[in-house]
Amino acid sequence: MIVIGGGPAGVTAALRARELGANTALVERGRLGGICTNDGCAPTRVLAKAARLVRDSRQFESYGLYATPPDIDFARVIERTQQVIYQLQEKKQLIGHLEAVGVKTLHGVGNARFSDAHKITVANGDVLQSEKFILCAGGAARRLSFPGSEHTLTHSDVWSLKKLPKSVVIVGGGATGCQLASVFSAFGTQVTLIDVAPRILITEDQHISEAMRQAFLDSEINVITGISAVDSVEKLENEYRFNYSSGEASQSLTAEAVILAVGWPGNVPDLNLAAAGVETERNYIKVNDYLQSSAPNIYAAGDITGRMLLVQSASYQARIAAENALLSSPPRAAEHRLVPHGGFTDPEYGSVGMTEEQARAKGDPAIAVVPFADLDRAVIDGHTTGFCKLIVDRQTLGILGAHVVGEQAVEIVQLVSAGMAAGMKVQQLADLELAYPTYAAIVGLAARDISRQLKLIPVSMEWLHLNPLRGAEWERQES
Repeated sequence: MIVIGGGPAGVTAALRARELGANTALVERGRLGGICTNDGCAPTRVLAKAARLVRDSRQFESYGLYATPPDIDFARVIERTQQVIYQLQEKKQLIGHLEAVGVKTLHGVGNARFSDAHKITVANGDVLQSEKFILCAGGAARRLSFPGSEHTLTHSDVWSLKKLPKSVVIVGGGATGCQLASVFSAFGTQVTLIDVAPRILITEDQHISEAMRQAFLDSEINVITGISAVDSVEKLENEYRFNYSSGEASQSLTAEAVILAVGWPGNVPDLNLAAAGVETERNYIKVNDYLQSSAPNIYAAGDITGRMLLVQSASYQARIAAENALLSSPPRAAEHRLVPHGGFTDPEYGSVGMTEEQARAKGDPAIAVVPFADLDRAVIDGHTTGFCKLIVDRQTLGILGAHVVGEQAVEIVQLVSAGMAAGMKVQQLADLELAYPTYAAIVGLAARDISRQLKLIPVSMEWLHLNPLRGAEWERQES
């Protein structure tokens, strides 16, 4: 087995292949760790941490603490991201780990190119041959083509900025664009977030989109959605003019930087996949439900498949790809039934399962929305912005989805995801003795709200007519 790509998918695939007894080699053109560790979610989370520290400093006085508001040394912030990347590399010890279990590791060898379905050539001219391959070559930030596009940056270019821009236009209202908007705004940059979609975070529950838009507006982030096209970027003396169309009208903005966060195509061009008989579609490798490409001996996992561009999904796919490639048992499908995810914006947002729109298309779900203002921990910490939305099937009482905006939202949806994976009913979730005072306790409030709606908890008629109906966090119903 040869695995191409040394990110979360590639390392997981190589380890699983070796675990199953295959002679395994991992080929990586640069540094192991992939976009996640070196360029993506890990360094971005460092920026988010710095932004949170700035935010929290604004609460000092209300807690009887007095200090000078922090100045932002942006060069030092970027340096810190590089230090953390190094620490993560040292912690993981990927090369040592792989080689200790017998995976031959070739890193820093440049691009690998197929000459046929069983051979690849790396940049130094070495030819490697294998019975099976798993392609985990990842993706890269999309660059758009329009007049002046050479003046724009992508997410990957942020790490090379020498100073904090006073103003920035961010094109793309998805997860990456929203995280960058939140971080730069916290650092004092005037941010405009712009998208062709009718709302930001278009793939999330509409409640999340609306709440995040309002939170951004409250933070003085200018949010513009529903534009027709990006027309051009012009270089001025000390800034750029960003020109775009909105309907029939032409509009323009000026900013010191323009950042594109508009997609993540797979790294397919350099692999010479046609020589191996591997079909591609929209810059991704075309795979079936078992992650097998059009070449029977070649599988793919992670971002390069275009299916779920998340670290947890890449690792999940990698295990399945290795098992399907090497085991004689019936193949296992990559289903992605439950994928908790979110963004480290301020406030955070997190989701798992169906959105309300998806659930209503299938039936009449029971829904509870509990505001963070009802949560004691949120009041204690002074972070009352947000909500927890729980969606439940009225017939089966199973949990269909959860959507959270607020402090530790990404952590909160993990709890719901675990319950969904275990097949818990809403009344079981309502009866969990969650620690107090915690943010995760909001899940119990939402579950008990739905349990009352569905009459799973016996209450008096008088109680049912009270408005608003709110339960205390420590309330418990005897069985």
